[in-house]
Amino acid sequence: MQKKNYEIVSFYKFCPVRSVQDYRILFKKNLIDHSLTGTIILSPEGINGTIVGVPGFFKQFSNFVFNTLNIKNFDVTNLSKSSTIPFKKPKVKIKKEVVPIEKNTKARIGKHLSPKKWDNFIKEKDVMVIDIRKSFEYEMGTFNGAINPEVKSFREFKEYFSKDFVRKNNKKLAIFCTGGIRCEKASDHLASLGMNKVYQLEGGIINYLNNTKESETNWNGECYVFDQRVSIIHNSKQGTYSMCHGCRIPINNTEKKSKKYIEGVSCPKCFDKLTQSQKKRFAMRQYNILNSKND
Repeated sequence: MQKKNYEIVSFYKFCPVRSVQDYRILFKKNLIDHSLTGTIILSPEGINGTIVGVPGFFKQFSNFVFNTLNIKNFDVTNLSKSSTIPFKKPKVKIKKEVVPIEKNTKARIGKHLSPKKWDNFIKEKDVMVIDIRKSFEYEMGTFNGAINPEVKSFREFKEYFSKDFVRKNNKKLAIFCTGGIRCEKASDHLASLGMNKVYQLEGGIINYLNNTKESETNWNGECYVFDQRVSIIHNSKQGTYSMCHGCRIPINNTEKKSKKYIEGVSCPKCFDKLTQSQKKRFAMRQYNILNSKND
C-alpha cells in the first residue's frame, strides 16, 4: 500500500430510512465515484458506517447523506487518521437493524457523557461500569473497574440486562462500546425495562482515546476496531495486535511467539480446534497470498 495521509470516519444516525434497496445503489455509487472504501449499513431505523478517504472527503459525503436521507446531521462522528487504507473495497449492506438486538430504535435516548465527565463519573462509588462489547474485545483493553458480561453476541445483552438485573441493581450504570452505537441500543432496551439511570460514553472508546491524554487516562490496553488496523491506542495510533486468519480473533505479540502460531493459519486460541483439512486449506491460502505479493 502506498503510504499517504488518510482520514477514517465512523458515523451513525437513527432516522427513518425508506427504500433501503434503492439507497444501497446510490450509496455504493457515491463511494466508488469518490474513491472511498469501507462499510456502510443501511437499515429502516438508520445508517451506520466507517469509511476512509483523503483528508476533507467527509464534507462531500456527509452532504450527500443529508440530502439523500433528508437529515440535518449525524448523531455521532469519529475521525481518526492513518497512513494506510484499512479497507479493501466499498461495501453497502442492508440490515434489519443498524446493530442486531431485535429491538427497533427510533432515536437516541441515553444520557451521554463527554470523555472528561466520563472519567469523573466512573470513579463514583454508586456507579457500575459495564463493557458491552464481546469478551475478546474486553480482554484487549477496557476501563478501570469495568465489568465483562461475557456474552458471545450483542443479542445476548438482552438476556444479561434482564428485568431481574434491573430489579436487583440500585447503582447508576455507565456503559461503553467502540463507537457508541451499541450503547444507544442498550440504553433503549434498558429504558424499556424501566431503568433510567443509564449513562454512556459519548462517541465510545474511539472518541475517548482521541480526546484524552495518555498520562490522564482511565483506559488500559488497546481498542479493537473493525478494519485492517485491528487495534488502536491513544490518538488513534495503530496498536500491536494482528488478526489470526484461522479463527478471526486478534492476537498479541506474545501469542505470535507460540509454536501454535502459524501466520495465516492458526494461533494458540484455535490451533487445537482446527482440523488438519482446515490447516492445509489455510496454509495454501497463505501461500497464494505471499506469492501474489511477489508477482
